[in-house]
Amino acid sequence: MSNVLVIGSSNTDLVVRAPRLPIPGETLLGATFFTAPGGKGANQAVAAARAGARVTFVACLGQDDYGRQALLGFAEENINCEYVITHKDLPSGVAFILVDHQAENSIVVASGANAALCPTHLDLAKSAFQQAAICLLQLETPIETVLHAALLATSYQTPVILNPAPAAQLPEPIWPHIFLITPNETETEILTGIAPDTEERARKAGRILLGRGVGNVIITMGARGALVVTPDTTTLVPAPKVMPKDTTAAGDAFSGALAFALASGQTLLEATHFACAAGALTVTKPGAQPAIPHADAIHQLLKNQ
Repeated sequence: MSNVLVIGSSNTDLVVRAPRLPIPGETLLGATFFTAPGGKGANQAVAAARAGARVTFVACLGQDDYGRQALLGFAEENINCEYVITHKDLPSGVAFILVDHQAENSIVVASGANAALCPTHLDLAKSAFQQAAICLLQLETPIETVLHAALLATSYQTPVILNPAPAAQLPEPIWPHIFLITPNETETEILTGIAPDTEERARKAGRILLGRGVGNVIITMGARGALVVTPDTTTLVPAPKVMPKDTTAAGDAFSGALAFALASGQTLLEATHFACAAGALTVTKPGAQPAIPHADAIHQLLKNQ
């Protein structure tokens, strides 16, 4: 069974490419502008679906053009949206994204309706928790909703993957309910106080997270790959070599592909190799969801590597 339940945000990305990221108070002339569907929850739902999962998405949208376009996009990806809520007063979320010529980005999110996703909405989706092989969470919705999702998933013995982005401190009760946490380098430092700028420091940070009660840790480190830390082993999974253009949704592609791979029965290391390939392919194209790869491209990259 490869049913994946994704609970999280849906945004529309407003993207400007510029020669570099501006400093405070500076105005730069950018190059190109485009809009694209995004939001960490939606990106990860799309990534899991394109990887091959049967995805159910729980989110909150506004009753506006951005929300309507998002629902059309989910339908095209065959994502089950029966538990997506529309809010009559709040707008759909948007993200303002700057991307420089080295593919680095800076992002500001206006949450809108994402901030109204609440625990009672999740209670309406209990059958989805029961049927899921993996529950995938992020932090662009209220933390009490994230905690409630983790508790619900545990009650149905559904493993939880938490992608702790954007970075934030987590409530103590959530830690034992996380099967796998997947911070990047910045998030790892915020959660542990340790910058994982070397493999040894990353190992140390991973052990701190294990000590808080999570089952497993994957620290994503960009072009260096991903460090898998379990109670028994630590393994660095290298990232495929690619030419980056835009890193915007690389972490989301990694998370969605990882959720599919684990839901379909792959081991943690196998799933990490698969997810690294998905993330690597994503940085070779601009945008968030438009850049997320399908299963055939991921398998081809793994074969070529």
